[in-house]
Amino acid sequence: MPTFTEEAWTRNEALFQKTLAMPFNRELADGTLSAERFRHYMIQDAHYLVAFGRALAVAAARADDADTMVQLAEAAQEAVVAERELHGGFMQQFGVTPEQFAAVPLSPSAEHYTSFLLATAWGAPWPVAMAALLPCFWIYAEVGRDAVGRSAPGNPWQAWVDTYADEHFHGLVTRMRATIDRIAEASTPAVRDQMHAAYTQAARLEWMFWDAAYRLEQWPV
Repeated sequence: MPTFTEEAWTRNEALFQKTLAMPFNRELADGTLSAERFRHYMIQDAHYLVAFGRALAVAAARADDADTMVQLAEAAQEAVVAERELHGGFMQQFGVTPEQFAAVPLSPSAEHYTSFLLATAWGAPWPVAMAALLPCFWIYAEVGRDAVGRSAPGNPWQAWVDTYADEHFHGLVTRMRATIDRIAEASTPAVRDQMHAAYTQAARLEWMFWDAAYRLEQWPV
């Protein structure tokens, strides 16, 4: 019988393939993504990380045992610190000052995603909150794995590709999956259904986030 995460991946395989095929991810891998689009993405992703870190911290505080609490707290630190280091390099490359970064609001899609994660972290059953957090880890790892095999020499975004293709990051995903599978096994069928719904919604919002970056999404009013 498949685990929860195996089943979640199977249910959302078509969505993942659409994510891989997005112009943003294809061009990111082959190095043809415009600097304007990548800059938009990096600024929005840096904003997103603040909310993602908070959602992970809430999940850690709600954990059902001390080991899981430590795991989630460390995951929050690793994800936010490592990615902020990556972002910092690109921010310098693009000449984006801290003041300029702070002046850029969350895009509509980024605000939708962060609001969903925080609302789920605070208000949904803890297993559901955990399921909502998984796509950010897992989908990025698999997009990175795919991109590293297609990345062209001299890709200006190679540092991004290397970060998410790294085995250390994939190990983090493996540990998150194992924890969520344990939680799901102990949950009721009704809660597992909610977990699947939360996973799918987060996976959709991942697609929307990349699509928004490619469109240079702004608030229309």
